[in-house]
Amino acid sequence: MSDTAWMTASEIAAAVAAKKVSARAVVEAALARITERNPVLNAFTDITAARALARADAVDAGRAGGALAGVPFAVKNLFDVAGLPTRAGSAINRERAPAARDAALVRRLEAAGAILVGALNMGEYAYDFTGENRHDGPSRNPHDTTRMSGGSSGGSGNAVAGGLVPLALGSDTNGSIRVPASLCGLFGLKPTFGRLPRTGSFPFVSSLDHLGPLARSVGDLALSYDAMQGPDAEDPMCAGRPAVSVLPALEQGIAGLRVARAGGYFRTNLMPDAAAAVEKVASALGVAREVELPEAARAQAAAFLITTTEAAALHLERLRARAREFDPDVRDRLIAGAVVPAAMVGRAQKFRRWYRDAVLRLFGEVDAILAPATPCSAPLLGQKTFVLDGVELPVRANLGIFTQPISFIGLPVVAVPVTGALPVAVQVIAAPWREDVALRIARHLEATGVAVAQRPA
Repeated sequence: MSDTAWMTASEIAAAVAAKKVSARAVVEAALARITERNPVLNAFTDITAARALARADAVDAGRAGGALAGVPFAVKNLFDVAGLPTRAGSAINRERAPAARDAALVRRLEAAGAILVGALNMGEYAYDFTGENRHDGPSRNPHDTTRMSGGSSGGSGNAVAGGLVPLALGSDTNGSIRVPASLCGLFGLKPTFGRLPRTGSFPFVSSLDHLGPLARSVGDLALSYDAMQGPDAEDPMCAGRPAVSVLPALEQGIAGLRVARAGGYFRTNLMPDAAAAVEKVASALGVAREVELPEAARAQAAAFLITTTEAAALHLERLRARAREFDPDVRDRLIAGAVVPAAMVGRAQKFRRWYRDAVLRLFGEVDAILAPATPCSAPLLGQKTFVLDGVELPVRANLGIFTQPISFIGLPVVAVPVTGALPVAVQVIAAPWREDVALRIARHLEATGVAVAQRPA
């Protein structure tokens, strides 16, 4: 069998099941790639080689298996991995005791036969859109290593886009799966809020945190999502809904689906490559209708406010005792959040309820909405500002201007990559619990060659 570096998870699982390749050979090849390429990409902070090889041997011996048998995967280092301290991208957390057991989603993927090979670089405490970590160094974009991978799941993005693993898990509070998917040229899934359990993950903003996969194919998103679904009594925010497989619907196409594009706010602050990507996807789907998400700019502002205040409350004791050990960019925003008046937070939450109701009414008229994922392709590492619509704005805060108004109300989204000199993605947004709709549309775009996970040159 040829090198498995660019095989999808589905292809690897099929090859292992057919005994065309052993799980050990797949894992050994992945570990070799990590050893070779990670010094440049800076994706991994921890490598679990002994564990991975033992697990591969169990798969080959028939003691472990499932739909993902033999597939290497890695997780953002805010997921608990037994035997490792859960860093969450910080210096302070390295002093934590090693996790006693794996996070729920790690356990569920391994129950399906997948093999964990390590933990991945991320923005400190997930408060980041760039993929630049002050303590571990930046995650570098495989398409141009002088550029950002996006964040805060930067290591998850560049590990998959760089061919180290076919599948990775990240978290998305305000856009931290969709931004790396866009800048690295990948498919990414942010499920409905509460769909996947967060048990065993380090929190950022409890009312906004989502977990989900990044992959090089829509089939891999669906396969991994199906393996991770289901209630979890240990996570009070996890919905009690039973698992509903999305794989059977994946090839149904888009006949009968009503798709619109987001106008107003989502037509502003776009650089030409991002605008062209939305046009390409809308044209391929024959989209003629445009809808406006009311007060989307205010939704972004309210998301910022809720993010910084909830995160500040979480980190208040660390800020009091060890402020100098934070990344200054993270620390200063947390301190600002700690002094926001409670009345402002109350107004933001009240607006959030109104905005959710207003957006959900749109889904009585359409099944999916298209929107840009990021305002541009990957900025340069260290770049502090960019110009959007003639205004100079901070990069770190504004790479997520189009993702925040969506995660703010917990809608499911698939980021679909559009190729170019550098990749950039489009969001396919669906109604709550309709991941199947977003994935069907993404699969149609993939099958017709419109959305492609771009391989680095």
